[in-house]
Amino acid sequence: MEDNLLKTCLYDKHVALDALMSPFGGFLMPIQYTNITDEHNAVRHRAGMFDVSHMGEIFVSGPDAEKFVNHIFTNNVTGIPDGKILYGMMLYSNGTVVDDLLVYKEFEPCKYLLVVNASNIAKDYEWICAQKDGFDVEVDNASDTWGEIALQGPEAEKFAVDTLGLEPAAGLGFYTYYEAEWKGQRMVVSRTGYTGEDGFEIYGSHTFTNEVWDKLLASGEVKPCGLGCRDTLRFEVGLPLYGDELADDITPLEAGLGMFVKLEKDFIGKEALVKQKTEGLKRKIVGVELKDKAIPRHGYDVEVDGNVVGVVTTGYNSISTGKSVCMAMLDIDYTKLGTEVAVRIRKKVFPGVVTKKRFYDKNYKKQP
Repeated sequence: MEDNLLKTCLYDKHVALDALMSPFGGFLMPIQYTNITDEHNAVRHRAGMFDVSHMGEIFVSGPDAEKFVNHIFTNNVTGIPDGKILYGMMLYSNGTVVDDLLVYKEFEPCKYLLVVNASNIAKDYEWICAQKDGFDVEVDNASDTWGEIALQGPEAEKFAVDTLGLEPAAGLGFYTYYEAEWKGQRMVVSRTGYTGEDGFEIYGSHTFTNEVWDKLLASGEVKPCGLGCRDTLRFEVGLPLYGDELADDITPLEAGLGMFVKLEKDFIGKEALVKQKTEGLKRKIVGVELKDKAIPRHGYDVEVDGNVVGVVTTGYNSISTGKSVCMAMLDIDYTKLGTEVAVRIRKKVFPGVVTKKRFYDKNYKKQP
């Protein structure tokens, strides 16, 4: 099976560090190097680095690029300045999610970078290309030629500037980026991340990505982190994972992501969302905190008085708070804060209460 899995440009580095490797999104990826708790805490309190080279990079360019991206994307890119980044989703006509992604407004006119989830690269590229009719655009899947490292944590800026020499990074506001040349090749540095902490995502060639990794590792102060703690970190601050909180049978409104859906413009799937909003949601994703120590895993039933009213999408014993918590898709009648529910874990039922789906406060640097 492993023979069919892709490897990132940093694969040999992970093996050299004796990382626990496991399939993820079609790639063989590091899940942990030491243990998930240590890596999680390094990002929360100092700095960690992740290989996220498995993510996809798809470029859209041409005279109709702005109009086309707006057509396929729930957020509104009209008139956004060069160097700005927006989060949003691409939807099927029925309002469910093709993928969630970041859109980077390039400094080059009429050009955008779409950063998509690893498991969806081929599907997304095919879907995007299928929407091109009537638009004067080119779509280029450059995922195979780009690498990416996420440098995350409250001290990320210090290491970006002092260790990597990326001085302009200190001046970046949240969800903005700059580009530069490294040995004649393009590199991109954005103030973004998937951990709830300040940090940067650094894109470039495979050679560049290896050099960035080596410099950070040589510092002895930035901890290599696997995808295991990337999931615990994003979960604690309520960020969705495609396949759990977002999917081709979940809409952004059900996922609680309506702020990234701009219904004042047209986009694929808008009519379905307007209808859903008008008629009222039948279900939505909320947080649940259990009263006892237990781990409510993806797929476990949520019950009220013995009746199934929903399902867990992601759950952990939160490393940062020590609480047993989960996100769950519940029937709308049971989504009010404070509603008492229970999660069935094997043969036992654990009582809990509906909460907000953010269990730990984000610590982003909003302004430079």
